[in-house]
Amino acid sequence: MGLFGSKSKKLSAAKKLEGAVQFPGDKSISHRYAILAAIAEGPSEIHFFSSSVDCQSTLDCLKPLGVKIERQGNVVKVAGGGLEGLRAPSGPLDAGNSGSTMRMLAGVLAGQPFRSVLVGDSSLSRRPMKRVADPLTLMGARIRTAEGGRPPLEITGGNLTPIRYEMPVASAQVKSAILLAGLFAEGETQVVEKHPTRDHTEIALERMGADIGCHQHTIAVRGRARLEGQKLHVPGDISSAAFFIAAGLIVPNSDLVLHNVGLNPTRSACLDVLVPMGGRVKVVNLEMLNGELLGDLHVESSQLAGGEIPEELVPGLIDELPVLSVLGTQTEQGLSFRGASELRVKESDRLAAVAENLRRMGAEVEEFPDGLGVAGRQKLRGAEIDPHSDHRIAMAFAIAGLVAEGTTVIKDSSCVEISFPDFFATLARVAG
Repeated sequence: MGLFGSKSKKLSAAKKLEGAVQFPGDKSISHRYAILAAIAEGPSEIHFFSSSVDCQSTLDCLKPLGVKIERQGNVVKVAGGGLEGLRAPSGPLDAGNSGSTMRMLAGVLAGQPFRSVLVGDSSLSRRPMKRVADPLTLMGARIRTAEGGRPPLEITGGNLTPIRYEMPVASAQVKSAILLAGLFAEGETQVVEKHPTRDHTEIALERMGADIGCHQHTIAVRGRARLEGQKLHVPGDISSAAFFIAAGLIVPNSDLVLHNVGLNPTRSACLDVLVPMGGRVKVVNLEMLNGELLGDLHVESSQLAGGEIPEELVPGLIDELPVLSVLGTQTEQGLSFRGASELRVKESDRLAAVAENLRRMGAEVEEFPDGLGVAGRQKLRGAEIDPHSDHRIAMAFAIAGLVAEGTTVIKDSSCVEISFPDFFATLARVAG
């Protein structure tokens, strides 16, 4: 695999994948640890902090709020000033491409006695923010958005009132924003989920001393709790590992070991889907760290049955569905899923982008308003792939290139830096 032009990557079919891989720290957890450390009292030290551009955006937004942050490689030290420790920024806070940064930081800023403005790049500026602005407004913050509820977000915070909020759309980012805002409200704030979403915020809040509880579908946090700085370790990012899990299953003669992967049950749905299909994935060396489960995965090439992904699993698979769609072309029955309209409003319209690029590779795919259906036992052919500046589309079709006939070219390949800067180098190493 070599460079094709300045921003393109060229791939060809791999005979096998083998070796061991250590993944960058989990993006979702890194965002949350940094934000919570900023409003905790005393120092926090975060090890294996994500190398992604998105997580750097979170740090870059916290610094103008008066948070002292030192970063040396994958260790981030944060001097927390407590719930009252933030200061008004002198200019807009740039979240870059990171929806996680914008939505979750909005929850903290809603409780601050000053005005702040969150901006983002052209991609983030198209993404929906009304879903987070609405509940925060109900709590008492004043929030202005651009037309259609898009960024920028102008937030005038202050005294907040606790609410009970039933989530209309499954979103861990919105849930987290409400819980973070709830820290600044007098009384108990409740979030009700129809479908469980990733629970990293709840785990971290409890770890740092918040009064938080979960009962059935309701998560409740009591405001004004004192959070304490911690020494924290971030597990490897399972959303990044998913590309190598898929590749190891569909590339012949593969034998991969993926080290220290986060296996939080709200994030490991890809294993719940792939193992029953015949995927040879073994979990070894399980341990619990800071309330988060992690372990090593041993992945070997497999004959996969395919099938329909149950709709109740879809919220927990939202980042993995693009690469699972690619994998579906190599299964016996193909792969289909519905209930994933959220993919339309990610960094790209991921349903349309996956369908478009699979067709470029000669695949048969049906696009639904909220999902995809991919036929099985398909031979892919190399093509020029347009990831639409979306890191997960670029990485998914890099995996497709490993099983396609001929050469696959990923345009704008540098977009992978959003989540996994070393993705192509790591892929090249295990492909020999």
